[in-house]
Amino acid sequence: MTDNGLVERLKRIKLLIVDIDGVMTGGRIIYSIYGDELKFFDVQDGFGITLLNRVGIKTVIITAKKSRIVKMRAKDLKVAKAYQGYSDKIIPFNKILKKFKVKPDEICFIGDDLIDLPLLKRVGLAVAVPNAVDEVKSSTHYITSKTGGRGAVREICDLILKSQDKWDLATSRYFK
Repeated sequence: MTDNGLVERLKRIKLLIVDIDGVMTGGRIIYSIYGDELKFFDVQDGFGITLLNRVGIKTVIITAKKSRIVKMRAKDLKVAKAYQGYSDKIIPFNKILKKFKVKPDEICFIGDDLIDLPLLKRVGLAVAVPNAVDEVKSSTHYITSKTGGRGAVREICDLILKSQDKWDLATSRYFK
């Protein structure tokens, strides 16, 4: 991790916002013959969110698409709030600021496509995945080494925890 103010940005984070398609998943959407939508999530990404929860750092989902799968995943991970069906992600972002009583510089957002740009430009830590479009990658503070749906969210969760000296608190039960 190179430090171009990144550690200071990580230390301020109180809330993580994630996009779904391309960030929590690899970006592929599969439909069954019955019309059911399938998405593939990474277990380690989910566990990273669990670790954040343990130390009081909340996670929120903002996605343009509505999906029962996302609702199920959010519930499973105890995500604080899932905003679905928002092509203008600034609308739920403004709600988040009030609901969670956080400032923009206390928020990390992970995105991958043009729809994410307005939000990426407003947060304290803007993160892209390597599979993001070039315009997104050039507008962020950090690009994960892991791709969307394959550990990118976990990478950021771990960086936040370690930068805030909360790693031991979040993981201590595993090192007994």
